[in-house]
Amino acid sequence: MIPQLPLALRWPRRQRFEHFHAGVNADALAAVQALALEPGAPWVYLHGPAGSGRTHLLIAACQAASAIGRRVQYLPLASLADRPAAIRGVAGSELLALDDLGAIAGEREAEHALFDLYNQTRAEGGALLFAADAIPTQLGLGLPDLRSRLGACTQFALKPLDDAERRDVLKTQAAARGIELDDTVLDWLFARYARDLGALLDLLDKLDQASLAAQRRITVPFLRGFLREAGQAES
Repeated sequence: MIPQLPLALRWPRRQRFEHFHAGVNADALAAVQALALEPGAPWVYLHGPAGSGRTHLLIAACQAASAIGRRVQYLPLASLADRPAAIRGVAGSELLALDDLGAIAGEREAEHALFDLYNQTRAEGGALLFAADAIPTQLGLGLPDLRSRLGACTQFALKPLDDAERRDVLKTQAAARGIELDDTVLDWLFARYARDLGALLDLLDKLDQASLAAQRRITVPFLRGFLREAGQAES
């Protein structure tokens, strides 16, 4: 069995439903919330590119389900060395979220383990939540029955927020902290820094602390100096 870790370590603070900025992914968010909170809700398969919020939604679902007393597990398949053993070791959860499903493609034992887990979870009345970078038929899975089972889930194609939406989120989050981010700062930031929303919000956390410590507004010179000191070269 995968050891249970303290909730504070297992569920990152920011990866909750209330911190997921849905945009065009509102239907996917609603379906994952239902799966986390309502026994018997349809199983969900999420797919989309990096930065589209797949992992965020899986962890948020586990956190929300755990908060109401459901037994949950989150399985990051790409980071596990012995995937067949890991998959066989999580049976019995009321909600099981499996991330980076493409990592098992071509691994015969892992594919069979997931097929068995799928059937066992269905028989026991549990719930499965999947995430991958492609639809089931494009993952390269060698087991036809597994592709069929995954294809039976309710599927949602996640799309990353566009630049305008990311800017709005950053402005809103900054305003909630009493920080004013003007368009000049945002223009400079978006031209030179990673545009993944999670990375941008992490940067905002650090900028908030640094600006308070220095008693300075966040301007382009301040931002440039902060990133230089942090060793994050401009791209």
